[in-house]
Amino acid sequence: MQTTRSVFRIDKFAVPAGAMPDFLPRLHRIDGLLAGQPGCLQHRVLMATDAATEFNVLTLVEWADAAAMAAARAAVQAQYAQEGFDPAAFMRHLGVRADMGSFERP
Repeated sequence: MQTTRSVFRIDKFAVPAGAMPDFLPRLHRIDGLLAGQPGCLQHRVLMATDAATEFNVLTLVEWADAAAMAAARAAVQAQYAQEGFDPAAFMRHLGVRADMGSFERP
């Protein structure tokens, strides 16, 4: 019997077209960092093909459990601190809106 359940982090971004050249490289960098973290079962960066969709970029990461997700979050925050990077200011500057959350299977 499995005692831990995988956890999904799903982040949706509404990215203005003019911000894509700055936004996507940063997003792919973080995706690469997450992919190398222990407990990362899968990771995807997806772009909407329907122009009527409000959010045009989506990331999905499946973690083995909540502890793996928390450890990865700490690793990302440490990387941001080392770089002096403020993700909230970056997204505000680009005009990016985000809807982020963690999910489990029911």
